[in-house]
Amino acid sequence: MASEPPCAPGSPECEVQPLLVPSGDIAHPPQKLPRAALVRGYGRFHLSIVEARQGQLLSGLDPLEVGRRSLPLEKHPMPEEKFWGDQESLSKIPFKIMKGHSHIVSSCNFCVDDTKLLSGSYDCTVKLWDAVDGSVIRDFEHRPNAPVLECSVTADSKRIIAASYDKAVRAWDLETGKLLWKINHETFIASCKLSPDGKYVVSALDVDRGICITDAENATTVSHIKNHHSRSLTACCFDPDSQKVASVSLDKSIKIWDITSQATLLTITKAHSSAISNCCFTFSGHFLCTSSWDKTLKIWNVHTGEFRNCGACVTLMQGHEGSVSSCHFARDTSFLVSGGLDRTVAIWHVGEGYRKLSLKGHSDWVTDVAISNDKKRVLSSSKDRTMRLWNIEEIDQIPLVIKYKKALGSKVKQCEVCDRPFSIYESDIFSETVTKCVFCRMDAKDLSAEASSSSGGED
Repeated sequence: MASEPPCAPGSPECEVQPLLVPSGDIAHPPQKLPRAALVRGYGRFHLSIVEARQGQLLSGLDPLEVGRRSLPLEKHPMPEEKFWGDQESLSKIPFKIMKGHSHIVSSCNFCVDDTKLLSGSYDCTVKLWDAVDGSVIRDFEHRPNAPVLECSVTADSKRIIAASYDKAVRAWDLETGKLLWKINHETFIASCKLSPDGKYVVSALDVDRGICITDAENATTVSHIKNHHSRSLTACCFDPDSQKVASVSLDKSIKIWDITSQATLLTITKAHSSAISNCCFTFSGHFLCTSSWDKTLKIWNVHTGEFRNCGACVTLMQGHEGSVSSCHFARDTSFLVSGGLDRTVAIWHVGEGYRKLSLKGHSDWVTDVAISNDKKRVLSSSKDRTMRLWNIEEIDQIPLVIKYKKALGSKVKQCEVCDRPFSIYESDIFSETVTKCVFCRMDAKDLSAEASSSSGGED
């Protein structure tokens, strides 16, 4: 029997599990092993890790492959009926399991007014699903010749793209399934995204550590910025206005490129203590969230550059036990969803910076997450070859969420500027005077600082 590959750093598998003795059996005291046996055992274990790291095939290409060989997954039969999964007793969330891929599901998206789902997989397919019954509607033809790393869809759901390990990006018409074009790059593609307006495609390139922006209509190159980062890129994304591109890298930095001026607008170095795995904008475009292998997420005010003085606006910690692989904002920025190598999906309260709930059930790494426009459902894809569609419509009525809120002593108020609901701690002596959410308070503070700065300059 083949030995199991070593676990990912920071994942629960790396913890030493206690020996469990079945009831009725007698537990014998442990026997002391000879020192020579211990040395031999450690040597073999250490050697197996070294060999695994030397033999990994895709470790330099896939940012989720952290010190672990890329081996075919064993097939584990799963019951077809609905079940709750490994949920905490007070946090059961209804969900559906989407089965149809034969390998790792690397990417997932909502589309067509949340009635359809889009997925890409290491089985070299891109699939369109019915979000109601969970059936596969279409396998897009002229499929890639290698594992699919990421797929993306325009805001109007008319066009989709997919990047794969064969160094190509392909575009299809979502309604007809027709292949529109194919672009071949000279290097591996770590990530690809369509702009919300459907005009551009951005690809994060591995070897030349750059980004390539392509015209989505005629597949011509608009910009190719080489050596944009000092190490390989891991992810990229457009802002809601389709004018700026954020990119993150193994070098722990964040960069934002402006398409119009053809220049880097800002750079945040040492944004995390480890490699940054993913990034996403809020729908206002003022804030950027980054997820990292350091087990945290950070939210940055990239509109005013506040990070230059005080770093991240919010640092989200203690939500994952392992590296964080993905992140996604709700449309109104009221909450954030992240996926991790600890096999969980975390739902975060953005304004107060705490984890509301952890969704458990995947049997392997969570590779990607998405949120429906109506905020009622969360979609997650996993290395366990499935997707899960979680119904979070009644999340605030879940006993465990209510318990967390009571423990924090928080109450919900409505922002007088943007009408968003926000929480505030009752123990805060200013709780009665706070009338704006955290984002409107930060915007007001930045405007005040700019006004003071300009008046000081005039004097």
